[in-house]
Amino acid sequence: MERKTEEWFDTWFDSPYYHILYKHRDEEEARMLLDNLVNHLHMAPKHKILDLACGKGRHSIYLNQLGLDVEGVDLSEQNITYAQRFGNDRLHFAKHDMREVYKREAFDFVVNIFTSFGYFASDKEHQKAIQAIGKSLKPGGTLIIDFLNVYKIRHQLEPETIIYSENIEFHIRRKIENEVIVKEISFWEKERTYRFEERVKALTRKQFQQFFEHAGMKCREILGDYEMNPFVKEQSDRMIFIVDKI
Repeated sequence: MERKTEEWFDTWFDSPYYHILYKHRDEEEARMLLDNLVNHLHMAPKHKILDLACGKGRHSIYLNQLGLDVEGVDLSEQNITYAQRFGNDRLHFAKHDMREVYKREAFDFVVNIFTSFGYFASDKEHQKAIQAIGKSLKPGGTLIIDFLNVYKIRHQLEPETIIYSENIEFHIRRKIENEVIVKEISFWEKERTYRFEERVKALTRKQFQQFFEHAGMKCREILGDYEMNPFVKEQSDRMIFIVDKI
């Protein structure tokens, strides 16, 4: 897919500072989520898994270690180059834009976790991504989207924080602007100030369900946290959609 204009994630995700800022992400939490999803959805070695927006492949690698056949795709060429070092005959990686179909009717499960959706400028593009996912699933296949709970975020958004990592002081400012959750990241390094921005659409449960319906899929359940508890609108930390291709 050819894109004419640069999007915020084109530069930020390939920046070394992205990986410095987020190097302390909770591996134990990630593994708990994946273990629980595998058990909850009865994933088995016979199943083909697509890890959509896989980053450097840490979740793909762990799913593969659990015995699953996994393919990880990501828009960042640097991420994929790194992840390919860990590939094997049941673990593969490729650069790919989720708005395009990766492989038609090839996967039993598509996994998109840790808020790796909602990055595009228009809902038309988000719908296109969901439709592409639907076409990648086998009939009866399942999509898992782990997204932030926008209902809770609206009331508990932390406006400003400072994070220290590798001797860099990252200043983070957050706001909701035109139904987009904006995170402004600034820091001083190598005699200059750097500024980056993350923009995630504040997608609601209703919007997601409309995306699924238009793509020929149906939401089976919505979970509210990584322990697989049911979603409670004003309380849950996450919105985890379990969606079946009809």
